[in-house]
Amino acid sequence: MKKLVTLIWLAVLSVHAQDASKMVTFEGKIANRNSDSIVLASGKNFKKTLRLNKRGQFKDAFEIPNEGLFQLFDGSETTMLFLKNGYDLKLSMDAKSFDESIKYEGKGAVENNYLAQKALSDEVFEKELDVLFTEDEATFQSSLDKKKNNDLAILQKAGIDASLSQMLSAMIQQESMMLSQYYVQKKTSEKMNGIASPTFNFENHKGGKTKLEDFKGKYVYIDIWATWCAPCRAEIPYLKKIEEKYHNDNIVFVSISVDTQKDYEKWKKFVTDKQLGGVQLFADNNWNSDFIKAFGVNAIPRFILIGPDGKVIFADAPRPSSDGLDSTLGEFFNK
Repeated sequence: MKKLVTLIWLAVLSVHAQDASKMVTFEGKIANRNSDSIVLASGKNFKKTLRLNKRGQFKDAFEIPNEGLFQLFDGSETTMLFLKNGYDLKLSMDAKSFDESIKYEGKGAVENNYLAQKALSDEVFEKELDVLFTEDEATFQSSLDKKKNNDLAILQKAGIDASLSQMLSAMIQQESMMLSQYYVQKKTSEKMNGIASPTFNFENHKGGKTKLEDFKGKYVYIDIWATWCAPCRAEIPYLKKIEEKYHNDNIVFVSISVDTQKDYEKWKKFVTDKQLGGVQLFADNNWNSDFIKAFGVNAIPRFILIGPDGKVIFADAPRPSSDGLDSTLGEFFNK
């Protein structure tokens, strides 16, 4: 019997030894850390908290369900990592210069040092976007193509994991396409500012139909969203706070869902369960509704601000989560 138990334990230990080689070993040191732990996350599928000692050091070994991109959080700061079982990765970083100081060593370092450098490059480009968005379409597209081709050339020479390279290549091209779409949307929006707003006549969650003209003489802040849209749902708590703050002012908050007809009951239940405020409307033909198409909406959430005279103030208004919205409304209502 004792021999059998010994053999079983040896088998168990053998299995664990094999698993260990398939785990991620991750250690590091963070100077001037923002919190007493860092968090690794990948959507809803994975979340791992790594505790830091007094010197800002951590070390752990763990298995991940699938290789891929993960977010690392240190307080409110975040960066992207590529992890796969078998990596033995060491991070060094100064949280005071978060992105600029990130360095990796060990197995997986090539991939993650590439990601750290790309984040810095993207940050520089993002600062240039405000200027680029003022350029004509040909100039904007030329700059965008140059950025895309440069990113793809650097990626090709990076010598990183093939699956990550393939993933990033697709992401670089998708990012370029989405920025092109956003440019067109932005230019369309700018042309809408100052003109009479297109109207709508949509079903109201409380019954009947509601038209834009029903709010004549009031400011109208419109949220275009859908129940399946995670960024839309993330704005809800901020929108509720704005609604509460300006509840007694001359403004109405209207949310228009572009859910498809098959999700109609889901929309009704979501509005009730989440106790959504304001005026809750359901677009008559989702993305193809005349009002939605008139504003060139091709991504959500999208916010629109209309004045008491029925003219568009901002066809692409600040989000509830931004300081810009509260600042703008504060000017209108002296708050």
